[in-house]
Amino acid sequence: MQRVASLFIWVAIALLIVCWLPLLATVWLFDQDPFKYRTGRMFRRLGKMITRVNPKWHVEIESGEAIDPRNPYVMVCNHLSNADIPVISNLPWEMKWVAKRELFKIPVVGWMMKLSGDIPVDRGGRKGQIEMVKRALYYLRNKTSVIFFPEGTRSVDGRLRRFSKGAFELAIREQVPILPMILDGTRDCLPKNSWIFERDVHVRLKVLSPIETTGLNREDVERLMTQVRSRMVQSLSEYRNVPPKQVDGTL
Repeated sequence: MQRVASLFIWVAIALLIVCWLPLLATVWLFDQDPFKYRTGRMFRRLGKMITRVNPKWHVEIESGEAIDPRNPYVMVCNHLSNADIPVISNLPWEMKWVAKRELFKIPVVGWMMKLSGDIPVDRGGRKGQIEMVKRALYYLRNKTSVIFFPEGTRSVDGRLRRFSKGAFELAIREQVPILPMILDGTRDCLPKNSWIFERDVHVRLKVLSPIETTGLNREDVERLMTQVRSRMVQSLSEYRNVPPKQVDGTL
């Protein structure tokens, strides 16, 4: 029965994606903002729609304080599955995604990422890293947030992996706050190497309090990264009701 339900869900998602492309292209055509804020917001709404296609996904979003959508943040979140992006897209503000360049080559989805102004990164080349930083700085300086998965890839066991420094170097360079978030439950939405959606999945997304970077310099990158990661570990452990060492993938 779940195979049949999953098939219908995949068909619905495919139809949504195909129908969204001309809609997004139309918004892009009339979007006079050089940062494509409205276009990006429309693309994120696709992610929100995808989370609603599956009636067995229960998405709970928690934020401790109001977030100004045009106050730029460097956003960081743990990474559990392909369902993370649609879930985070439920947030009511625009953010430009830093994503591996290969995703931009995927037909339809990759085209929409380009239209929305998301940021490709070539993990293997210094030139690609420099271009990514330039694009991210461009958005931050024009009141648009950017978002990273600082673990670099999905966690295979759900624990928080080691972070890379890029997001934290960027935040200190521009003196903008880090906005940490934690996700739990998306790993259960669609098991790895399976096309069958799990039933009755409870997904939680929590936006933590921003961490200021004003007055910090390059020597503070490691300390800032450790501070953010420790807060995310603590919050995940509270979500799962387990000791912090059980969610810390570096121990």
